[in-house]
Amino acid sequence: MPKAWIQERKKDYYYRKAKEENYRSRAAYKLFQAVGKYRFMKEGDVVVDLGAAPGGWTQASRRIVGPRGFVLSVDLKPMEPFEERNVKTIIGDITEEETVNQILEILPRKADVVVSDASPNISGIWELDHARQIDLAQKALEIALKVLRPRGNFFVKVFQGDLLEDFVGKVKQHFKDVRVIKPKASRAKSAELFVLGLCLKTSEYSKN
Repeated sequence: MPKAWIQERKKDYYYRKAKEENYRSRAAYKLFQAVGKYRFMKEGDVVVDLGAAPGGWTQASRRIVGPRGFVLSVDLKPMEPFEERNVKTIIGDITEEETVNQILEILPRKADVVVSDASPNISGIWELDHARQIDLAQKALEIALKVLRPRGNFFVKVFQGDLLEDFVGKVKQHFKDVRVIKPKASRAKSAELFVLGLCLKTSEYSKN
């Protein structure tokens, strides 16, 4: 990694805050800020965290849902285990049907919230990276439609670009209220945004 990038990261407020508060990544604060404003996750909820490594969103979700909730963390990469009994981990590919089956087997009931901070391997070719990110978001949406309860919520990372409007349109087909947001903890120069789908339509749920 370039030294300048490493030095910049060490100066970053949320990077230092994550270190001080024992979160695995600064991304935890993006989720905290989004939930703080839009209230789409609460104590006692069942949450599925897709593309979870290294686990910052899983930690944040567990803090929000508390001991009465449940968090299922999914990623291709093995993660350091979580101490809490109500946090489980799957090593799996979110693009494969088998992963969906595993999620449904482990969940205590249908999920209240599905979140995804999954990212592709960045190539540096913007059009390609944008397309790959939207594809991951689409896969996360497909999983959400299969594992969410009626009126459940969906929160997913996307990149700005010409495919975003179409993806947002797809989310609007399934959720009553859809927002495109950028939490304060998301770096200003980053092209990442987050799509929030609130209240899965019951007509959509009945199809799954």
